[in-house]
Amino acid sequence: MREYLDNSMTYSEYVSLIDALLAEGKTTGPNQSESMVHYGRLNRQRMARLEKTLVLDEDVRRTIGGIDRSQVWLVITEGWCGDAAQNIPAIETTSAESDLIKTRYVLRDENLGLMDQYLTGGARSIPKLIALDAETLEVLFTWGARPREAQEIFKQRKAAGVEKALISEELQRWYNADRGVSVQRELAALAAGNSVRAAAGNS
Repeated sequence: MREYLDNSMTYSEYVSLIDALLAEGKTTGPNQSESMVHYGRLNRQRMARLEKTLVLDEDVRRTIGGIDRSQVWLVITEGWCGDAAQNIPAIETTSAESDLIKTRYVLRDENLGLMDQYLTGGARSIPKLIALDAETLEVLFTWGARPREAQEIFKQRKAAGVEKALISEELQRWYNADRGVSVQRELAALAAGNSVRAAAGNS
């Protein structure tokens, strides 16, 4: 895991990479088709909007503020991914509430060895968050690629044979209504749960 962290990016570096590529008419990953670049541009706009409008849930603020274990949240992502664009700003908003949580980012298609250790239903779904103990690099928990409710919508629609584009549209409407609250609450519960277990184990 150390090698992935050593080659990871901060959030600002990740955003700067996306912006630099878009300025060249490109996106992250090997697929540089016109449609993928379009998704990259659209999702960068979504990220920028969410960065300005996301509000941290008060319960989440208290929970995250009480964490007592240093953690690194390593996020596997790509700039063209719609789920990543919706969820990563919420990940950043949540983690920023605690000085004990640091975030780092790696690109999926440049790190398939890592990605394939953390599949979702057998798929390379992103974003995928791997929470690590900052000192030992023990895996504390994983999260992704979507909040539970959104993932259930995806699974049901996919099983029903709904077209991928229509599923994506429905998920975007869900994200817009949710305003990042589900991501915040799920991550806060996971992070705090590991702090509690750590304290109990040391008592």
